[in-house]
Amino acid sequence: MAALNHPRVRKPWRASEARPRRWIGALGILVLVLVWQGTAVLVADASTLAPPMDVIRRFFEMLVHPFAGSTLGWHVIVSLGRFASGFSLAVVVGVPLGLTMSWFPRFEAVITPFFNFFRFIAPIAWVPFAILWFGTGFGGPVLIIFSGAFAPCVIGSYGGGKLTEVRLLEAARTVGAGNFKIITDVILPSAIPSIVAALRIAAGNAWQSLVGAELIVASSGVAYTMVRGQMNRTITVVMVGMIAIGIVGLIMEWLFRRLEVAVYRRFGSYAAL
Repeated sequence: MAALNHPRVRKPWRASEARPRRWIGALGILVLVLVWQGTAVLVADASTLAPPMDVIRRFFEMLVHPFAGSTLGWHVIVSLGRFASGFSLAVVVGVPLGLTMSWFPRFEAVITPFFNFFRFIAPIAWVPFAILWFGTGFGGPVLIIFSGAFAPCVIGSYGGGKLTEVRLLEAARTVGAGNFKIITDVILPSAIPSIVAALRIAAGNAWQSLVGAELIVASSGVAYTMVRGQMNRTITVVMVGMIAIGIVGLIMEWLFRRLEVAVYRRFGSYAAL
């Protein structure tokens, strides 16, 4: 994380600069599809890799006809509901915790060992607890999503809080501001660019954690359709699930990048992780 004038920090995204990249990206996708088609026809077995047109056809069929109890669109909505719950919980808990740690050294000293222990536990390691505590209900995946998003939220807000200019903190003390006012009125606005950058990473971790959770402890959702497709040995369903997961992930990344640009324009600084 660094200020905009740092020589190694990315400049904000501009549409004019991205046009050549779009052509390169489109060419890359075309090459991937051609390689996929050639591999499916010449090398792979039909039960292990389906041609692109078969997968596209199944994708649109699943948008209309139910599979594993619901259409693909509804499975995506269910997954997004779980994602929103776990991600929001991580933000609500993690951001205030990181800001508080950045301001109170003693609190930081107490929390840091526990936090470091927690953040090195992979989200998938919480699956046994999720099953024991919640079964295949709503709470299990939310717990796993929370564990994936929590650490980036804390680290981003803590780092942003530590970057708050000393003169602003001294000015707040001079006018008699208390700890709560300093955190909410001085440290939080200063840390917002870093927090937003961290949220983009947290969202990616949360979405990946959701996929792992639904593969094991869910009875609905887009990743659950992949499990059912694997059980039925229907490779097109498995690949449709992967494509749907990737599309949603790309949309999330685009939205968070737009949010970063908006924050840059509002606060005049740009944080990059």
